[in-house]
Amino acid sequence: MCATTFAQHENVENQHGKPVTETSELSEKDRATKEVKEFVDHHILDAHDVAIMVDKDGHHIGFPLPVIIYDEGFHFFMSNTKGVDGHEFIHGSPVESNGKFYTLHHEKIYRTDSKGTITLDEAHHPTEKRVLDLSITKSVLVIFLVAVLMIVLFGGMARSYKKSLIPSGAAKFLEPIIIFVRDDIAIPNIGHKYKRFMGYLLTVFFFILFLNVLGLMPFGINVTGNIAITFFLAILTYLITTFSGSKDYWKHIFWMPGVPVPMKFIMLPIELLGTLTKPFALMIRLFANMTAGHIVVMTLIGSIYIFKNWIAGVAFPFLTLVIYLLEVLVAFLQAYIFTMLSALFIGMAVEEHEHDHAH
Repeated sequence: MCATTFAQHENVENQHGKPVTETSELSEKDRATKEVKEFVDHHILDAHDVAIMVDKDGHHIGFPLPVIIYDEGFHFFMSNTKGVDGHEFIHGSPVESNGKFYTLHHEKIYRTDSKGTITLDEAHHPTEKRVLDLSITKSVLVIFLVAVLMIVLFGGMARSYKKSLIPSGAAKFLEPIIIFVRDDIAIPNIGHKYKRFMGYLLTVFFFILFLNVLGLMPFGINVTGNIAITFFLAILTYLITTFSGSKDYWKHIFWMPGVPVPMKFIMLPIELLGTLTKPFALMIRLFANMTAGHIVVMTLIGSIYIFKNWIAGVAFPFLTLVIYLLEVLVAFLQAYIFTMLSALFIGMAVEEHEHDHAH
């Protein structure tokens, strides 16, 4: 373990979130490249505040969020709370709470001393105690907002259909999508048992769609580019598939019909592994596609400031527009693919096999 502290380690941010290495030693192009990389990293990661825009001095304009941590008891404070050195918590300043000091380092919260010292090991990982972070981050905030939006929209639709079957308001736009999910995703992949799973399929489709679209806004928050979110969405599909599986489904996994006995033992672990690779593919596909799109768009915008010539001023905005329009398509496409594959996996689990005819 290195005795090097956070403030002393070369090429690592100091306790105020600023690099130790002097950027004045870099060329203008290298400095711009470094700033663009930091901006892209900041955009795709979760944060304890919401930055709506950046002013000409590089200061983020937005609003703070509640910080909720558990470390031998709960601690509550806002992310813009002034630390012991006069700077804000979100800028790396240590904040005192119930006699303990906590410092934010790369959007992770550690218990430190009053100076906010972070000691790094050989792998540049902090050795300080990392606390349980239950904060309302910007991703959590957007998830809450989308949940409320869906309750309002679809609750209003349900109430309107009690009065009249003719769609009105938002239902005029949403009803064709709901019918599409039912007729082109649920029924073809699940069959006559589709009604049991329509609630989940509609929820996951619109949840992913709304998050993807919000992520494309100027203040976009890349929620579906957070692998923790896609992980839990995939886990939901896995649990529904597992607990809905028919006897035939499990029989084909543990003792495949029509296969020689020695092959049954060989196929069993492969089939079991297949039940895990399916949700894994769901998780990675959504995460990778949305994250990659955000990185490409932000990098193209940043390239304008790196090259600073008329060719870059014309080419990169045009490429950004093209990729952005492609991202709009991907936002809808990824919601469709996740829902369609979920329906496919569920349909495979609930399908009843006619072995007498199949073999």
